[in-house]
Amino acid sequence: MKEILNQLIEHRTLGKEEARKTLKKITSGEYNQSQMAAFMTVYMMRSITVEELEGFREAMLEQCIPVEIAEYDAMDLCGTGGDGKDTFNISTLSSFVVAGAGQNVAKHGNNGVSSICGSSNLLANFGYEFTNNVDTIRKNLDDAGICFLHAPLFHPAMKNVGPIRKDLGVKTFFNMLGPMVNPSFPKKQLVGVFSLELARLYGYLYQNSDVQFSILHALDGYDEISLTGDFKMISNDGERVISPASIGLPKLSAETIQGGNTIEESAKIFMNILKGKGTKSQQAVVLANSAAALITADPSLSFEAGIAKAEESLNSGKALATFNKLVNPKTIISLAK
Repeated sequence: MKEILNQLIEHRTLGKEEARKTLKKITSGEYNQSQMAAFMTVYMMRSITVEELEGFREAMLEQCIPVEIAEYDAMDLCGTGGDGKDTFNISTLSSFVVAGAGQNVAKHGNNGVSSICGSSNLLANFGYEFTNNVDTIRKNLDDAGICFLHAPLFHPAMKNVGPIRKDLGVKTFFNMLGPMVNPSFPKKQLVGVFSLELARLYGYLYQNSDVQFSILHALDGYDEISLTGDFKMISNDGERVISPASIGLPKLSAETIQGGNTIEESAKIFMNILKGKGTKSQQAVVLANSAAALITADPSLSFEAGIAKAEESLNSGKALATFNKLVNPKTIISLAK
């Protein structure tokens, strides 16, 4: 590791194979915590290359516990996090809206590292029990059209890295990897990233894959469509900059999409929106991200048609029913309550 650290400190990069081997040694516990922390810190101070990112991704996927659910054609909606914006759980909410609209979802998620409440924190707060049992996952998809894949259960190699990430408390290159290492290997994916540079790296990697994808980055720094300004959307068909007005949605101020200060507050915001009691701003941003996922899954849809489908799922209670079937199958939470 000393040689690798010296190489990186001298502003030299790793090749794809070298990156793959190094990450496998890190996750298998071959290096001490100080060395691993130093390695992660390097990538907070300089950009990662395509070769490094691809090598790290391969290492993670080689060591994961795969989930064989290809016949469900489930898509993932996942952001890198690490944008420092502290929004509510937009991609998790959108996942239930998308599933409620009829597109199966295999949501990959984790506890928050650089944020207060990750998708796993949120679902655990509602009493959902994480599992890597494929029969249970299939039943979730059959019953609810959505399953939740809690990353630590599928990436056991991460147990050596998790405590260091938590201690650091800031985004690392593992944030960059999160959306790319879904153990169900989805063929449809909506990814949000925290920088334009990372959006381009993702675009390069996904263009060389068989995945139907869209990559989102709000130009003012969010790893999702924030509606606080224009956003870039990179897909199989190229890239474009989109304004809120061009898709019929209002421009929002940052404070209107803030999350809670605790997991409990975040859960309350989440449930209010899911029950149709969110603010107009909260609903708008969920609809925008849900629509982006729906048009990724079905490119024949216009953005406006995607928004209409998402709105019907949310306002009719289908998204809430989907949540109930996954998280509270014995407890029916109605829109009226």
